[in-house]
Amino acid sequence: MPGTATRAYSWNGTDRAGKRMKGVTVAPGESALRAELWRQGIVPSRVRRTRVTGGGRIRSEDITSATRQLATMIGAGIPLVQAFDIIANSQDSPAVQALMLKVKNDIEGGTALSAALAKHSRHFDDLYINLVAAGEQAGALEVLLAKIATYREKTQSIKSRIRKALFYPAAVTVVALLVTVILLVFVIPQFESLFAGFGAELPTLTRMVIAASDFVRTSGWTLGLLVAMSAVTIIQVARRLPRVRQWLQRAILRAPVIGSIVDMAATARYSRTLAITFAAGTPLVQALEPVARATGNIVYEGAVLNIRDEVATGQRLQQAMKMSGVFPTIATRMIGVGEESGALDAMAERVADFYEERLDNAVDGLTSLLEPLIMAVLGLIVGGLVVAMYLPVFRMGQVM
Repeated sequence: MPGTATRAYSWNGTDRAGKRMKGVTVAPGESALRAELWRQGIVPSRVRRTRVTGGGRIRSEDITSATRQLATMIGAGIPLVQAFDIIANSQDSPAVQALMLKVKNDIEGGTALSAALAKHSRHFDDLYINLVAAGEQAGALEVLLAKIATYREKTQSIKSRIRKALFYPAAVTVVALLVTVILLVFVIPQFESLFAGFGAELPTLTRMVIAASDFVRTSGWTLGLLVAMSAVTIIQVARRLPRVRQWLQRAILRAPVIGSIVDMAATARYSRTLAITFAAGTPLVQALEPVARATGNIVYEGAVLNIRDEVATGQRLQQAMKMSGVFPTIATRMIGVGEESGALDAMAERVADFYEERLDNAVDGLTSLLEPLIMAVLGLIVGGLVVAMYLPVFRMGQVM
């Protein structure tokens, strides 16, 4: 139905039980919409042409929530078109609502769900589309959608834990820098004018702080701009040059504490994605490509692609993982047990659960460790500035 994808109508009506209902539905025309509502048992009282825009941002959490709702409604026997209509009408975001209505419109036109989702690859990746296609072919769409929703929820939980580990120290560091800059720019100069009439040499620590204050006031903006430009340049270069990105991510993996957290997160994502793709009936060699992209780390992505090549030549998955040199021994052994027992998907899921639990404990431990450390550093910086300014006051008696 060309030209109908963005033609939407808002409507009000009542169902067979007399309950008031309303919604926004895409249709070829008003008469077609009224006929569809009558078919669903809804008596329309008002139908008005409206415009559904794609304003706003579609978050990954929105897609996950919609997937979980879709799996639940299909399991309850609700037709696919009606399910998308319900999901669209329950959205607060105009962008998500527009996306759901467009998919619904394509399905109404006879397009398969996987093909309809493939038109919006920005929001539905290859793994999502391939799993939906497998569910359609196997007649187990509800099961696969539930697995996709669980997979996305677990993945988002991992990202949330990593953000939790990094947010607190980053926030405290920013506050410490702001407090230090405020002291150097506004407070220290007041003491400097006071010390000008002392007629004696100031302590070394005081002179150093005053020199730092002068530097920040005269060259602070330039230094801050250079730091910001350098950070942006590094990010852009890392995005465009895989070798630079690989070097940075490899350096992060070697970093103490943070490296182990990133390592556990990548291992958990690898195992979780492997479990869901293999359970969907995807051949192992074919499954490893989306698994590689799902790791979220270019070092692991390259390793998994090498593993795929080794498996394609007849190598066992356990041996290929061991040869890659990036996966922990425990994960490699558990995957090997799954291979030998013919329960690779179940064992990969256990590996994911194991490393997600370890990741959670590591994040909590890191937060507990960093809290007193950061507070001590913050106290040392601010306390050092205060002591440096009061040292001449303490020696005022000697000067006089």
